[in-house]
Amino acid sequence: MLTLATMRARWVSFLSSFVGLGLGVTILATTGVVLLSSGPETPERFAAASVLVRSGEARRPGPPFDDGPPWSAERARRLADRLAAVPGVGRVVTDRSFYAQVVIGGRPVGDPRLDDPLGHGWSSAALAAHAPVAGRPPVGDHEVVLDRRLGPHPGDTVTVLTASGPAPYTVSGLVDGPGIYLTDGQADRLAGGVRVLGLLAGGGAAPDPAAVRAVVGAEGRVLTGSDRAELEPGHAAFTRWVGLQVLSAMTALAAFTTVFVVASTFALSVAGRRREFGLLRTIGATPKQVRRALFAEAGVVAALAAGLGVVLGGVLSPTLAAVLVDLGFEPEGFTVEVGVLPLVGAFALGMVVAMAGVWSASRRAARIAPSEALREADVDNRPMSRGRVVGGLLFVALGVVSAAVTATADPRALADFGLYPPMALIIGLTMLAPAVVPPVVRVLTWPLSRGAGAIGLLVREGMLTAVRRTAATAAPVLATVGLAVLITGMVATTAQSYEARRAASVRAERVIVPDDVPGLTDAAVAEVAGTPLTPTTVYGDGGSVVEAAGVVTDEFAAIGDRVEARRGSCDELRGPTAMAVSESTAARLGWRHGGDARVTFRDGVTRTMRVIAVLADESTPYDVLFPRGTVRAHDPSALTAAIFRTGADPARAPLGGKEVSVAAYASSADAEEQRLVWTFTVLLVVVSVGYTAIAIANTLMMATADRLPDLRVLRLSGATVRQALCAIAAESAIVVTIGTALGAVVAVPSLLSLRWALSDLGGTSVPLVVPWPLVGGVIATCLAAALTASVGPAWLALRPNRHRIPAA
Repeated sequence: MLTLATMRARWVSFLSSFVGLGLGVTILATTGVVLLSSGPETPERFAAASVLVRSGEARRPGPPFDDGPPWSAERARRLADRLAAVPGVGRVVTDRSFYAQVVIGGRPVGDPRLDDPLGHGWSSAALAAHAPVAGRPPVGDHEVVLDRRLGPHPGDTVTVLTASGPAPYTVSGLVDGPGIYLTDGQADRLAGGVRVLGLLAGGGAAPDPAAVRAVVGAEGRVLTGSDRAELEPGHAAFTRWVGLQVLSAMTALAAFTTVFVVASTFALSVAGRRREFGLLRTIGATPKQVRRALFAEAGVVAALAAGLGVVLGGVLSPTLAAVLVDLGFEPEGFTVEVGVLPLVGAFALGMVVAMAGVWSASRRAARIAPSEALREADVDNRPMSRGRVVGGLLFVALGVVSAAVTATADPRALADFGLYPPMALIIGLTMLAPAVVPPVVRVLTWPLSRGAGAIGLLVREGMLTAVRRTAATAAPVLATVGLAVLITGMVATTAQSYEARRAASVRAERVIVPDDVPGLTDAAVAEVAGTPLTPTTVYGDGGSVVEAAGVVTDEFAAIGDRVEARRGSCDELRGPTAMAVSESTAARLGWRHGGDARVTFRDGVTRTMRVIAVLADESTPYDVLFPRGTVRAHDPSALTAAIFRTGADPARAPLGGKEVSVAAYASSADAEEQRLVWTFTVLLVVVSVGYTAIAIANTLMMATADRLPDLRVLRLSGATVRQALCAIAAESAIVVTIGTALGAVVAVPSLLSLRWALSDLGGTSVPLVVPWPLVGGVIATCLAAALTASVGPAWLALRPNRHRIPAA
């Protein structure tokens, strides 16, 4: 009864806890449903095969999402022959995939990816149960079967792009599904190694997985049922991985910030109810009963908020899934299934979070003595506890020490760990806010004490007297603005440094880059006079993924003046067994200058290569460099990423290519990844600002409700409603300014250190980039929340037709 009566009388004090906790549980429930629904799916083109055998090991849980080394054609043939003898196997299909794209209307169509090519041999159509819906399978080397949605009909002639270039093909048939199917002979010539063998049942009996595993042994991995989802393309796995990071960060931020909002609400409530708790103690209430009363209040609020949050989470999870797909954080076709487990888990976690948030406040309330509460005035004579002082000083010390360590360490350490010192300082200053804020208030409000009149003096002294209220409002602004400046500045400055390093790594005037295609063909390379750069992937011992590129040695030396050889020389990069490696790759794989290294190529063939040079990491974007002829010999489907031109005259762009400036090439090379990172960053900032607005509104609404008698006294003293509201608005604006200034003071020095580190790493000047429009939006949101939560309730209470000021 006491709990319900208290909540009815002080509903404003519990409103922000209800909103913050409800929002937190909504996010937890929504992200939980999406997380449990987000899992790999069996690719459509393997759906008809109940048993699949893949090369390499299981996919790693994080990037790089590569399938591991493939089998060579000969090794795959021998394994297929052995598998054909397994009981129940009617047919073994060797899946050969390669880059292919149809040209319609003079433009390549579709969106093929290098890790999920559309080109296949016709035998692979059986793995997806594709049969011609019109026409027949391809027979001649220049016949093709297409997806009927592309438009051509059987008998039409179309241009098909492969790694060698465009060529005319006759459409022999159409299928209901994606894919460009050539003869198996053509696929053998265009594809690299073999990654998948599909086993089709014979005579109605499915192959026995155990018998298949006995034949395969250590040569591959047998996949059945849901395990076939391991063959999900790397780009889809990467998309899901990024989505997992987004959802995990949102969940962690929601849980942490909900604890903060609930804790701050009940801490302020306890500070404003000291006399009330003192009276309870006077009439015989024990500390345990006082604590139990607070936990009961939190429990009621949590149950109502968590129940509403669970309902909203179930309703909003499909919307969140659609947004994640649109933003590129989940693959196309992703859907959610609303289950009971994530909803119950979100409700339980919401209750735990609420109890954790009220725990500290309940301890403080239980320590209130009757005599202390009855004689204490309504001033903050002790705004900070001893534990908070010690904790804040420890975090500040940790921030200072870590800043000193990273500033004197290797520049790479500062680039990687520069986030930790300012975060420690932000946490420390947030804890020490009641001690830090008063000196800052005195500095910022000094003009108000000199000629600003009674209202100005009232604002200054009111903020200095109510230290707890001022600090409680400034602290979330400090944390949010500091993190917003720091994180967005780090992301933007790092992206700018990558662009600067990439632009400075070559000496060229123009660059031919892919346009509507994943890469340039050999025909495009032959058509343009320039220096091609052809990426590929190779594998070291144990299947280690190594990003490599093929270059034309003489031409590459002419444009690659930034490539620095620590040992050896790139001039010796000639012949089928020569390669140059980066320092970090050599150290990771145990390769040394002048030594031999065993490398497995994309065709599954392993060769012993000679390390002719070791390159500085910062001077090359690839782990290994080969002569371009070596890449073409072992990766028939490799495409060229760019052609660098040193001539001043513009070149005629080849099919599937366009000419851009070096700066445009540098900014677009990782555009999709940078877009995902930036979207992720903005999303977290938006969620953080939303919680900050709740915290600010909570503090000021409670404070304004408690200050209504003071405001009426101010009116009796002769102040107009406008003057009283201006005093409250000025106080709120100054508090937001204090938080903003402290946040910037913490973040900007770290960003300057990061800029220095990145400039040193890249050997070129990197500008400090802070997205001020976004930061300005954060500050404006904080200010709007502060003014709305303070001026709004005061205006409602002071307007003449609502409250009449007593005469005495």
